[in-house]
Amino acid sequence: MAQIITKDDFDSKVLKNPEVVLVDFFATWCGPCQGLAPILNELANDVGEDRVFKVDVDQSPELASEYGVMSIPTIKIFKGGEVVEESMGVQSKEALLGMMEKHK
Repeated sequence: MAQIITKDDFDSKVLKNPEVVLVDFFATWCGPCQGLAPILNELANDVGEDRVFKVDVDQSPELASEYGVMSIPTIKIFKGGEVVEESMGVQSKEALLGMMEKHK
């Protein structure tokens, strides 16, 4: 299952993570975000729960602002503490996995 994180654990879970990680910027009221949730949970089961995270833009607006999130869902792929790829909107599990795999 994809873990919901906040600014308090973003640094340790995402920026200092040695793996390629996916972060979904979402909101609970967002229909497309709700549609993406089961896909992210499936992806987390496949690649590891320590590599797929969710940030609620209403609970952590400073993170959304810092990373220039203008619409949701926004997916950002991090490697070595840097954003290496991003996309907006609902994506298939295969597309998300491909985004992560190409930055290994």
